[in-house]
Amino acid sequence: MSVDMYRITEQPYYRPVGDEVALYEAAYRHRIPVMLKGPTGSGKTRFVEYMAWRLARPLITVAAHEDMTAADLAGRFLLEPGRTVWHDGPVTLAVRHGAICYLDEIVEARQDTTVVIHPLTDARRMLPLEKRNEILAAHPDFQLVISYNPGYQSAVKDLKESTKQRFVAIDFVYPPPAIEQEIVMRESGVDASDARLLVEIATRSRNLRGQGLDEGASTRMLVHAGRLLVAGVRPAAAVDAAIVLPMTDDAEMRAALRDAIAACL
Repeated sequence: MSVDMYRITEQPYYRPVGDEVALYEAAYRHRIPVMLKGPTGSGKTRFVEYMAWRLARPLITVAAHEDMTAADLAGRFLLEPGRTVWHDGPVTLAVRHGAICYLDEIVEARQDTTVVIHPLTDARRMLPLEKRNEILAAHPDFQLVISYNPGYQSAVKDLKESTKQRFVAIDFVYPPPAIEQEIVMRESGVDASDARLLVEIATRSRNLRGQGLDEGASTRMLVHAGRLLVAGVRPAAAVDAAIVLPMTDDAEMRAALRDAIAACL
């Protein structure tokens, strides 16, 4: 199977916040696996897309989930008329063809899936395919990237230290207000005044983290709200639909958020 379908042909918009681009390029130059840590909606996936475009490498993305098995990553034999045929999984495809493989929210996957990635994240750079009795050496351009949100981790859902220490880590946080306003304007099309208002709302919601909220409003949420505003939705309704309602189901917390937002509006 060709990986050309996984090439990003147009430059994704990404606004650097710190030295994350230089860090990633250095890691890729030495084929060091990369771990992205940060809250949801803070730009981790967009960053990987941007770097894949910048490095001119195909990007194969896997959204991890609790039912994902090692076979889902490596591949399996499937029945076809009169025979069984091996089908590469996404990790195997990336390993064969030198793509960047991005495992998004890796802690959501079953812990036994890490047996697939461990041999790829040390000096061996190989993938054992037990069902094929094959050891596949990684293409020179292959790189593995994982991401997760440390805010949601628990004793049950966390990466083992033996896994974490195989990666270099880049920490993602929400951008400073001026940069976040720039991003919201660029991504949603709102004007500077509305972008400033949305960022102020996000700041107030983030101050409630740990007081009933696991996370404050993400940059992604602000972009959604901005797009609703551009479409003509009233500000209060746009913010309620894009920020308040998705963030919590608790009636008291919704009321507290709406009070904080009303002060901005």
